[in-house]
Amino acid sequence: MPDLKPEDKSFYESTLREAKKKIEIIDAKVEEELARVKQLISELQEQKKAVRQIYDGAAVILDAPNEFEDEENAD
Repeated sequence: MPDLKPEDKSFYESTLREAKKKIEIIDAKVEEELARVKQLISELQEQKKAVRQIYDGAAVILDAPNEFEDEENAD
């Protein structure tokens, strides 16, 4: 790499620091959003579990086929 003038070196060092800060900010935002989405998925799975219990009970009482049992067996 060719020798840089002091002002050029200072410019690139500053650019490097600023880019690093921005990358760190973006990484933090990604982690925050990932945590939020994981929490939402967990809440939805719990809701589905509760509603599934109601569905399963109603299917038994009505002696109706349980569509979701077939899906579970396929997984």
